[in-house]
Amino acid sequence: RGDEVMLVWTTKGELASQFTGKDDAEVQRVRVEHGRYVAEHLGAGHHFFDMGDSRMAGSREEALQLAGLYTDFRPDAIVTWSDDNAHPDHRMTAKIAYDAVTLARIPKILDELEPGTKPHRSPVRFYQYTTAAYNWPTLHIDITDQIETSVTLFEFYREFYGWDTSAEAWRATRRAQGREVGVAFAEKFQLRRRFAFALDYLV
Repeated sequence: RGDEVMLVWTTKGELASQFTGKDDAEVQRVRVEHGRYVAEHLGAGHHFFDMGDSRMAGSREEALQLAGLYTDFRPDAIVTWSDDNAHPDHRMTAKIAYDAVTLARIPKILDELEPGTKPHRSPVRFYQYTTAAYNWPTLHIDITDQIETSVTLFEFYREFYGWDTSAEAWRATRRAQGREVGVAFAEKFQLRRRFAFALDYLV
C-alpha cells in the first residue's frame, strides 16, 4: 500500500539451540543477516537491539530504548507478541513495546536519551498475536495478495532451522483464518484496547 514498515528485534538470538557449538558472535552475525534478508524481501526497514538473549527483564531501561526508536520512526501501529507467550523474551518484548508507547510521549523522559528529543504523541494502534487468555478485540487482515510472500519467507526459515511444520500447513492455517471472515487467506491479531474501532458503515 506504500506504508513504511520496520522490523525490530530486541535481541540477536545468540542462544538459539540450533546453533549449539557456535560462538555468540557468529550466531549474531547469521541472525542479523537473516533479518536483513527478510526485511529486503518485504521492502521494509530493520533494526536490531542487543538486549541479551533470554536476559530481558521488561525494564524501564529496555522500554526507553524502544521509545527512542519510536520517536525516530513515529509508528502509527505496532505488531508484537502476546503477553503470555512461552518464551520470556517474547513476553518482555510485548511489555516494553507497550510501555514505550507512553514513554515516547513524555519529553522529560525522552531527555534522558537526548535532550530536546521530539516526543511521538500521535495515537498508536497496538496489535498482538492472538491468545485465549485475553478478551481484546480480534481483527483479521486479508493477506490473500501476500500469501506467496508469506510462504516464501516461512520456507526460508523452515529450511534453515529444520522446522517440522510444512509450507502447506502454514498456508492451511492462514486459509482457515480467512474462512472466519470470508477471504481466501488472513492473519488475525488482537487490538489492545477495550473495544474495536467504530465502523463508518455496517455494510
